[in-house]
Amino acid sequence: MGRYVGPVCRLCRREGIKLLLKGIRCETAKCAMERQWRNKPPGMHAWRRKKAGNYAVRLREKQKVKRYYGVMEKQFSLYFQAAERGKTNTGDTLLSLLERRLDNVVWKLGFAPSHRAARILISHGHIYVNGRRVNRASFQVRQSDLVSVKPSDRSRRYIRATLGDDGPVLQPWLELDAAKMEGRVVALPTREDVQIPVEEQLIIEMCSR
Repeated sequence: MGRYVGPVCRLCRREGIKLLLKGIRCETAKCAMERQWRNKPPGMHAWRRKKAGNYAVRLREKQKVKRYYGVMEKQFSLYFQAAERGKTNTGDTLLSLLERRLDNVVWKLGFAPSHRAARILISHGHIYVNGRRVNRASFQVRQSDLVSVKPSDRSRRYIRATLGDDGPVLQPWLELDAAKMEGRVVALPTREDVQIPVEEQLIIEMCSR
């Protein structure tokens, strides 16, 4: 399985927005996007870049979504093909499928500080769905699914430290019982639940060529 192992702050700088790839660090002054001398595209010739053309604008929009959700090109193509087969708007369906990934749900429930940390938790067997262990970060949750933490002291001690006292600010399609360390998918995510600015029509135009 291919994965990106380079510096993740470089990805945020390339896309020009915070992709929240380092969890709480992205909300502090240590974030590269908060430093005036670093919040520009990587590379020694960033200041000489010309205005992006139509293709480059669409490519950047697709790359931004891929990097935010942590999916590779082949995975993204499969999500797009599934969205095209749907009966509703292709762009909305594509974003909904990405939002329903188990690693995204684990992150938004506050069990992990970032998408990458959520994928590690899942692959190591710390996350259960409807009482059964799931070790695939791409697992698609459904409405009324129960996402819980493995009933072991080691797993719960780590999740408790990540949750903290206040817990995360939940979106309306999720519910959380912090005491039991359980979260429920009460509805399917919509276009408004995506936390980064996305122009999905540009992605559709890019992938439909």
